Amino acid sequence: MGKILWYNNPASNWNEALPIGNGRLGGMVYGEVVKEKIQLNEDSVWYGGPRDRLNPDALAHLPKIRKLLSEGKLQEAEELARLSFSGIPMSQRHYEPLGELNILFKGLEGFKDYKRELDLDTGIVKTSFSVDNRTYKREVFTSYPDQIMVTRLTCTETNSITFQLNLDRGNSRNLDENSALSDTSILMTGETGGKGGISFSTLVKVIAEDGEVNTIGNRICVNNASAVTILLSAATTFRYQDPTQQCKRTIEQVKVIDDELLRRRHIEDYQKLFHRVELDITDHSETAEFIPTDERLENLKQGGTDLDLISTYFHFGRYLMIACSRPNSLPATLQGIWNDQMLPPWDSKYTININIQMNYWPAEVCNLSECHAPLLKHIEKMKETGRMTAQKMYDCRGFTAHHNTDIWGDTAPQDIYTPASYWPLGAAWICLHLWEHFEYTGDIEFLHEAYETMKEAALFFVDYLVENSEGWMITTPSVSPENTYLLPNGEKGNLCEAPSMDSQIIYALFTSCIKASELMKSDEVFRQQLIDIRAKLPKIQIGKHGQIQEWLEDYEEAEPGHRHISHLFALHPSNQISPITTPELANAAVVTLNRRLKHGGGHTGWSRAWIINMWARLFRGEDAYQNILELLKQSTLPNLFDNHPPFQIDGNFGGTAGIVEMIVQSHLQEIHLLPSVPKAWRNGYVKGLKARGGYEIELKWENHRLRYATIFSSQSRKCRIRIPSSYSVSIDGSPLTEVDACLYELTVREGEIYRLILHKN
Repeated sequence: MGKILWYNNPASNWNEALPIGNGRLGGMVYGEVVKEKIQLNEDSVWYGGPRDRLNPDALAHLPKIRKLLSEGKLQEAEELARLSFSGIPMSQRHYEPLGELNILFKGLEGFKDYKRELDLDTGIVKTSFSVDNRTYKREVFTSYPDQIMVTRLTCTETNSITFQLNLDRGNSRNLDENSALSDTSILMTGETGGKGGISFSTLVKVIAEDGEVNTIGNRICVNNASAVTILLSAATTFRYQDPTQQCKRTIEQVKVIDDELLRRRHIEDYQKLFHRVELDITDHSETAEFIPTDERLENLKQGGTDLDLISTYFHFGRYLMIACSRPNSLPATLQGIWNDQMLPPWDSKYTININIQMNYWPAEVCNLSECHAPLLKHIEKMKETGRMTAQKMYDCRGFTAHHNTDIWGDTAPQDIYTPASYWPLGAAWICLHLWEHFEYTGDIEFLHEAYETMKEAALFFVDYLVENSEGWMITTPSVSPENTYLLPNGEKGNLCEAPSMDSQIIYALFTSCIKASELMKSDEVFRQQLIDIRAKLPKIQIGKHGQIQEWLEDYEEAEPGHRHISHLFALHPSNQISPITTPELANAAVVTLNRRLKHGGGHTGWSRAWIINMWARLFRGEDAYQNILELLKQSTLPNLFDNHPPFQIDGNFGGTAGIVEMIVQSHLQEIHLLPSVPKAWRNGYVKGLKARGGYEIELKWENHRLRYATIFSSQSRKCRIRIPSSYSVSIDGSPLTEVDACLYELTVREGEIYRLILHKN
């Protein structure tokens, strides 16, 4: 259950089309009967080449900006920052579509029995319908092992498939060639423009069974075929010197493989990842799976209950991760790899003041470490440019980045937007993903390499932090993304000293570097330096409303319902606030969330997804569940894409991660089972979820009672397990010792499986 999206009508627009992808090559399949369209993307089709955008006047004006802030001359400081800190030009490079594959069919008018679906179990989009007692079927998938998009057309009656096919790039004029290569293939090439722009090629080859195939102009014409396989390859100069030759090589390698083997190779590769995790929270008496997905979503909006749709949403999130982020691809953008606009919203690049981080929250916990690799690799590219940014803007060692980056790893400030642009914490936050990968995998060899990058990100703050009059080591200038505060005189401000999120991120980064240094038994001098500075970072404070303070001063917020909840970074994704370790701060976090929601917070999809994760960390399962429902009802498109609005994929990934956080948590160096499961999830089963420490979890609950849990350990170590109250726990009949209320400890060995049996006290 929960593994198919299906509809009884073709997509009427892009937000109803169904996504396919292999990390690098993606498509949005409309499922039109007569005029089928597959909108195409290739992850390296970006406008222009690398540039040095650093403002040459930044460093000279840094001391004055700091002085103006310390003197309370806010408007002068912000005006000077806009002039001297903003990138030149102000914008980084943007992502673009590859084009469209259009297929015009003949003889299919008056169709019936229509169905289109995305089968999450196979990663294949399927369309079927009938015309005059003939049944037509279409399948589209993008193969990772063969790096090809495959469209397979069949019919129950021979010689019944006739169509014309072409490639197009919409309203774009940057095409060099759109022509036939042979009787069965066409080529589209072009350049994205801009200085050093990326050139691309797309090649389509048609293999028909029976009938006739020929090209006229730039179209492939197929007449009276019995079955057809359409192969599409794409490449760019970002990876290949001659993308056209690369497309030809790809086609040559796969055209000799029969369509069934291509399909099988794709499914086997995809299922190696997708089948690692199972989730079932449904009531098996439900019949909602027999209702089209868009109708189920509408029923939920009208107040219905549909647990299976939540399971589908979870599996869809895992599918999207596999489809848009694979080894050797680029990281998932704000839209994954799926974008149909030449100048897309927010440039469809990498926003790193939460959005790209949220994209990868499900990667490790959903047993998809390989899918995390593109982000981790991209950090190395950012490090090269970030060193120049640190040196030229701030006269600091190490490397830094602001709130955006692009295909070239640009780290200069993006936009002239005071609430967001002048925030030098982007690299610090993103480097925490290196530590996260190690925590889940225990890969010490990876840590030795990653530590050098983490260290450089930390080194920047060794130099950047300034000791204020109260003895705190503070960031200045900075902002609390992307919020605005009010001064007592009514003046609005963004630029500030030591917003709470900054200190929380730096604390997390320093702590990760300290732990890594201890594990590797190296770099003791730098480790001690970080320990000393960390002790002087501003502490998390509780403000006048009982909330976690967002700024060093307890300012009022200009937008109390703001979408960013940056000051709760310490709660999630970090572990500095918890009901177990810091109950007073946890209570203040509850106040913070309630204040945000009371004033209209959670109005964007990704913000709602973050709130789900935060409620889960606070053990407020009912609140987390209600926000899952709101995410589906208010911020989910018919094809289950997240709606910012417009579409932005981080909400999908954040929502997927939030569902896991309700079932298993491991951020406090213990495995916490069922911390935030709501009453509606009466029964459930999960398998394959990962926990920090190299564990893999399987568990089952019935009538809100944990029945058993199985833990596989990839390392030999002490393991702590926290379970629901009023249970005694045994492993193979041997009772475990309770070291604290509901907390148990055992010694595990590498490669062993441990089955916990729980007995109600």
